Amino acid sequence: MANRTSHDQNFKNLILDYPREALAFFASEEAGDLLPSVKVTPIRQEQLKERLGDRFHELDVPLLVEWPNGQREALLFTLEEETDPGRFSIHRLAHYTLHLSELFDTERVVPVVIFFEF
Repeated sequence: MANRTSHDQNFKNLILDYPREALAFFASEEAGDLLPSVKVTPIRQEQLKERLGDRFHELDVPLLVEWPNGQREALLFTLEEETDPGRFSIHRLAHYTLHLSELFDTERVVPVVIFFEF
């Protein structure tokens, strides 16, 4: 069986280089009309641990979207890419989403899962 190339880092880099376009494409209902004044900030991939010995959780590309003057409540987007659908876990995604919600004290988290087939 031939080695499969992982495009995971390339995918993450594209989203980080073009976050507005990625959100407009993958989450158009929530972020399709982002004005230039809207601030899009990548947040750390490794989530904070409650205890030093706990396993860490790493998100693919979490983005914080904030509107100027509080015109709209801030949104967190978790863009998760999966090339092997068998590895995807809805429970893991739910855990990530709830943890981010708690960490940023918001109920506005939009999980986005992108399945690629090569």
